Amino acid sequence: MSTAVPGTTPVREVSVFGDAIAYFNEAAALLNLDPGIKAILTHPSRQIIFSIPFQRDNGGIEVFTGYRVQYNFARGPAKGGIRFHPGVTLDEVTALAFWMTWKCAVVDLPFGGGKGGVTCDPSTLSMSEIERITRRYAAELVEVIGPDKDVPAPDVNTTPQHMAWIMDTYSMHVRQNTPGVVTGKPLEIGGSRGRVEATGRGVSIVALDEMARLGIDPKGARVIVQGFGNVGGIAAKMFQDAGCTIIGISDVTGAYVNTNGIDVAGAMAYAQEHHSLDGYRGGDKMSNQAMLEVECDVLVPAALEKVLNIDNAARVKTKLIVEGANGPTTPEADHIFAKSGIIVIPDIMANAGGVTVSYFEWVQDRQGYFWKEAEVNARLEEVLLDNFAVLREIAQSRGISYRTAAYMVAIDRVVKSLKLRGVYA
Repeated sequence: MSTAVPGTTPVREVSVFGDAIAYFNEAAALLNLDPGIKAILTHPSRQIIFSIPFQRDNGGIEVFTGYRVQYNFARGPAKGGIRFHPGVTLDEVTALAFWMTWKCAVVDLPFGGGKGGVTCDPSTLSMSEIERITRRYAAELVEVIGPDKDVPAPDVNTTPQHMAWIMDTYSMHVRQNTPGVVTGKPLEIGGSRGRVEATGRGVSIVALDEMARLGIDPKGARVIVQGFGNVGGIAAKMFQDAGCTIIGISDVTGAYVNTNGIDVAGAMAYAQEHHSLDGYRGGDKMSNQAMLEVECDVLVPAALEKVLNIDNAARVKTKLIVEGANGPTTPEADHIFAKSGIIVIPDIMANAGGVTVSYFEWVQDRQGYFWKEAEVNARLEEVLLDNFAVLREIAQSRGISYRTAAYMVAIDRVVKSLKLRGVYA
């Protein structure tokens, strides 16, 4: 499967697909997959492309392109976000839906993989124009999404407000209130407590568990977090609350390192007030790449993909890497880390807290009963640690990396569901 439309420049998210395929193939070889089963798993179940005509505020008509890929249904309805971005392509959406399949399976959620998007630049659109595009997008998909079919969520440039519009549009078409059609909604209309913090919280949960196994005492452990958005910022706070010393943080403006420790709450307040860390005085400024090479106990890449690669992997000085971002480590770097004894908790395990609490939201919507935040957090920890224990045991018994073990667990679960259901022909 190609990772870019011929004649175009691939957007950077698509590059994750090449790495995902490489990791998939490595795990699939160890599982001795039947060629027919492998063929099914490397082809999407459904790819939908449609036009989205809408009226601008000035009365002009424009047409954007919408996509929804439902990659696999073996374990349940498709699950995955919707992004609004000028670089959205069918290949990108397919790649991310493929990846979501394994992410849901590795934490044993009853979902398949999905992803969607609209090729547009939200920065050039008014809020009313964005609402019209979102509602038209939802209307085009009414027949193929739903609580038992496909459950979208926010992604790049989409928010709980977008999910509210999709829920409302879908509910109007089916003539009944259906909050379970999307997750990541506002609390007032069926969202879940703890969802906003879930991904960052999940990163800290699995990291602290592995630190305990490695004998790294959180009290005084040096942690670097690249990326200070929703995932990185929350993870940094959770690490600090556990007693760790955060010695490095960063955003698009650069990295800030203080070996004596950074006040995470103060940095978050500064970033909120100034809309970035630019000008932050709590640490020495350096490039994001340079910060990745600062010695620490735990390194959390929670920003971009491919930041740990063949060019810098040999200079990374840490004991544990926890992937808060999607695809931050290339296969070449992964092999270097394995040889040097650096443990890597892969993205499909480390940042699965978000989709796990999305599952909780879906469950709560269907029950019509909503949990307290403490219950959400307790259930999240249980799901993550139970499944992390499964892949850890496989990794240790077979002498393989956590990443390969994670893909083996995910693929095996999907294959078992597929074989039990059979191939309908």
